[in-house]
Amino acid sequence: METLQAAFFLFVFVPLVNPAPPLQQESLQFYEYDTDVFMGSLTQQDYEMQSKDIRKDGTNVSLDTSLMRQSDDSQLDVPPTKDTNLPTCLLCVCLSGSVYCEEIDIEAVPPLPKETAYLYARFNKIKRIAASDFADITTLRRIDFSGNRIEEIEDGAFSKLLLLEELSLAENRLVKLPVLPPKLTTFNANQNRIKSRGIKANAFKKLTNLAYLYLGHNALESVPLNLPESLRILHLQYNNITSITDDTFCKSNNTRYIRTRMDEIRMEGNPIVLAKHVNAFSCLRMLPVGTYY
Repeated sequence: METLQAAFFLFVFVPLVNPAPPLQQESLQFYEYDTDVFMGSLTQQDYEMQSKDIRKDGTNVSLDTSLMRQSDDSQLDVPPTKDTNLPTCLLCVCLSGSVYCEEIDIEAVPPLPKETAYLYARFNKIKRIAASDFADITTLRRIDFSGNRIEEIEDGAFSKLLLLEELSLAENRLVKLPVLPPKLTTFNANQNRIKSRGIKANAFKKLTNLAYLYLGHNALESVPLNLPESLRILHLQYNNITSITDDTFCKSNNTRYIRTRMDEIRMEGNPIVLAKHVNAFSCLRMLPVGTYY
């Protein structure tokens, strides 16, 4: 009797002393970018399971292939891109007004949803920007084309983008600048092939909100003219600038003029000796970075 009681005690209380380990949670995979691929795999699994069930029953029934077409029929009717047959928001990632088309080897700007505010198309093979690319996308506030192969930007490509504040064309093959939209605060054209003749005399004059201008690592022979008063940061390093005048940054006819907003000018890597142009910096709070001897 005592032996049976001991066995019963072990049978009842051992699980309490050494509880079974909790169920291990399987790692969940989130298909943020390839949602449709994921859904397609689930559809394929369902199809295979259905096939196994039919074989178990021993019946010779032709499978309904409508299940395989289900995911294709559910795709949104989005215009295809110029380079593939995939809709833009499957080729790229569309999220809350932002479109991410980075490192996917597209050769042209894809058709964008009309509510697009931010476009990131860095590190692709885009060679040309046409005026029609943004003709109906008036909501854009930021565009980044860094790291492409852009050689040409059609006249008026950005003319209707009245809300555009940030534009990056860095690391491309431009030899001249396009007409820029009026509300830009940041413009980056570092590491191109731009020469001074490729920048119109009044290219920046009317950009009264422009605060950050990056033109480093180009082929400029001179500092662009008519820089706006709003400018805070100006990068001109590693160009071919050989001279500047007293009116480049200041006003030779107004000795009391001070550029109060200018915080940084970089001119290192140019063949100019800045010490020979002291009067050109009389209105600045800080001297430009560069060679003085």
